[in-house]
Amino acid sequence: MTYNPEIHHRRTIRLRDYDYSQAGAYFLTICIQDRECLFGNVVNGEMQLHEAGKAIQKWWDETAIKFKNIELDESVVMPNHFHGVIFIVGADLSVCPDINNDDKNKGEHTGSPLHKIVQWFKTMTTNEYIRGIKLFDWPPFNGKLWQRNYYEHIIRNDAEMSKIREYILNNPLQWDSDSENPKNQKGL
Repeated sequence: MTYNPEIHHRRTIRLRDYDYSQAGAYFLTICIQDRECLFGNVVNGEMQLHEAGKAIQKWWDETAIKFKNIELDESVVMPNHFHGVIFIVGADLSVCPDINNDDKNKGEHTGSPLHKIVQWFKTMTTNEYIRGIKLFDWPPFNGKLWQRNYYEHIIRNDAEMSKIREYILNNPLQWDSDSENPKNQKGL
């Protein structure tokens, strides 16, 4: 179906006026387009990653190397989605001078906002997955590997962090009842 602004009203799930480049902890969920199970299978409550799933984990780990202002916490690659906790440990508040402007020492903070980090992760994993299709016959995807958006939750305290870590660690055990499991979708 073609996008029609009269029918399709995209609403942001982000907090209005919140600076997603500021220091903090964030819980992310990124889903595959159409909930296709391309990354592996859950067997007896344990995630068994295919090579594609291992590539997703590899690029998640690389994210902390690419972006110096983040630290990674718990994560899990599921058959058709990914959960992870990311800490933005403080944007570097040093200002990069704008060399084209002689008037003032203008610039921007060097820390990356959350959406740029997720965008990079999606781009790198999509490129890797396309290589896997071409070189190793990984199952193709329809249109895009990832859904257009992603879910993020700002983690506000230690109790929330504990619950989220537990959720991530137990996610494979809960796969049979997970709303992302295609078997649990209405009409299937």
